[in-house]
Amino acid sequence: MGYLERGEYNPSLDLALRIAKFFDVPLEFVFSIDPSHGSGQGRKSDDPPDAGALGFGTHRNPHIEGNPPMTTWFLTGCSTGLGRALAEAVLARGDGAAITARDLRSIQNLADAYPDSALALPLDVTDATQVTSAVREAEERFGSIDVLVNNAGYGYRAAVEEGDDGDVQRLFATNFFGPVALIKEVLPGMRARRSGAIVNISSIGARISPPGSGYYAASKAALEGMSASLRKELEPLGIAVMAVEPGGFRTDFAGRSLTQSADPIADYADTAGKRRKEADTVHGTQPGDPAKAATAILAAVDSPATPGLLLLGNDAVDGFREVEDAQRAELDAWEELSRSTTLES
Repeated sequence: MGYLERGEYNPSLDLALRIAKFFDVPLEFVFSIDPSHGSGQGRKSDDPPDAGALGFGTHRNPHIEGNPPMTTWFLTGCSTGLGRALAEAVLARGDGAAITARDLRSIQNLADAYPDSALALPLDVTDATQVTSAVREAEERFGSIDVLVNNAGYGYRAAVEEGDDGDVQRLFATNFFGPVALIKEVLPGMRARRSGAIVNISSIGARISPPGSGYYAASKAALEGMSASLRKELEPLGIAVMAVEPGGFRTDFAGRSLTQSADPIADYADTAGKRRKEADTVHGTQPGDPAKAATAILAAVDSPATPGLLLLGNDAVDGFREVEDAQRAELDAWEELSRSTTLES
């Protein structure tokens, strides 16, 4: 029995057969290709040949009639850095993507490179009208949104006492409330389909909370706490939720995407002050590769067991373990007192 009779579907083989038919190539030629490339391990003539042996990638072509629908992504903050790298990776593999940025000009060239699968949209995630409009346009163009990636965000450095109330409110509006608004917009469709994935880009800073990053860490910790609860709410509905904690990556985060308090206080010079932009020597030397981070995120989303938390980078993994070890040691040291609060029977 051949692969067609068995009801199996191979998108690369389907494409090969269509091309063969168009150019009047005998089907025997297509089925005679040996995927082992000289390894001596042949295949049965009625089994589908390996996609790589045919010279085609393993990703489906969404423009061939009869192929399964492509995965559609909605990504925020695509102008630079991780968001840009992720948008490029998604589109390069043949998926559809609504790519967004506050300045449409910063992403138009990427959309122009993929006119059949990319939709560029202006989006300020703090603008409720734009959030609703962008999601609607993406759904009208692609039919559905399968994966939402909340990547838009920025940093803010200040000692807690130095923080300006307006600055902090704007920070939370972008880093927390914007993602929440987008999640609420895409969930009705995902729930109806009983499928989908939500990816919230956090930071290892949410876990290690260095001096001078209290407000930024708090905004990302809020995003992670919400993500953890959301994951439990949506898992029974077939929808995955993943928080991502990147370490230091060679992006513009510590440059254009980093703000700080206007009025530093001298008493914090040796703590928060060392992390002010003018004292920062890290920008441009970060060890992480955004393209590799994008590849890792795709692999996690594609997995049948998408993790609730994905760490990216050696510094993120090491930072996580250091915090975990310190917390466990403190827990052990104070465990007796912690357990002393139970009501007497």
